[in-house]
Amino acid sequence: MTFQRLESDYVSCRILLQQSDLDPEYVNGPTILLVDDEASLRQVLRARLTARGYSIQEASSGEEVLRTVPVTQPDVIVLDIGLPGIDGIEVTRRLRPAVQTPIIMLSVHAAESDKIAALDAGADDYLTKPCDLGELLDRIRTALYRATLKDADVFTSGDLVVDMNRQTVHAGNVSVLLTETEYSLLKVLVLNAGKLLTQDWLANEVWGERSTDALQMLRTTIRSLRQKLDTNSSQPGHIATEPGVGYRLRITPSV
Repeated sequence: MTFQRLESDYVSCRILLQQSDLDPEYVNGPTILLVDDEASLRQVLRARLTARGYSIQEASSGEEVLRTVPVTQPDVIVLDIGLPGIDGIEVTRRLRPAVQTPIIMLSVHAAESDKIAALDAGADDYLTKPCDLGELLDRIRTALYRATLKDADVFTSGDLVVDMNRQTVHAGNVSVLLTETEYSLLKVLVLNAGKLLTQDWLANEVWGERSTDALQMLRTTIRSLRQKLDTNSSQPGHIATEPGVGYRLRITPSV
């Protein structure tokens, strides 16, 4: 399934968005909540995203987000970290126990520690402002697509096919034999496809600890997975690295 087809599916199935304090528009498209205290930035993003068929909600404070998101249930939240009052990281931390809506964090800070803090709080992704519109759109499409994979038995991305029931893996139409550890790591990546995952989180999920040894095993296993999965040298590898932060399993249209 391509991202374009995904957006088309949303357009056909989303008919009415419940009214709330954020006053969402009556638009048949995936709903993006833009959260930033700069009205000018929200205006620019609103115009560009609306032109691409998205329905836009807006909020200017963390308090507003916490009050309205459980009611309006947007499809994706684009959230600035530097909000007045409750900042974006704390907003994410408070939302996560009850709300699984994908959150793309925006910040003027590009430090690895800031990215890790946002991801540890529950953010799905992180972009540094000013961000490229094309990159933001790609992250939004990825977040929307990932929501369709939750109950899928077979994951497909490019030439990679993972059958979760049979526990089989194919790359470039060739069966790939993985060790138990390699498959365990790949399964975690598949279940969180497109999401940026920190090294500490991955190490804890697969090895049950965040030690130096677990991090080294993670890097070694990532390397061996890449050697087995990346059969097409003309395409980007399936597992992307965010230096100093972590990894993500790329979501690409099937070949």
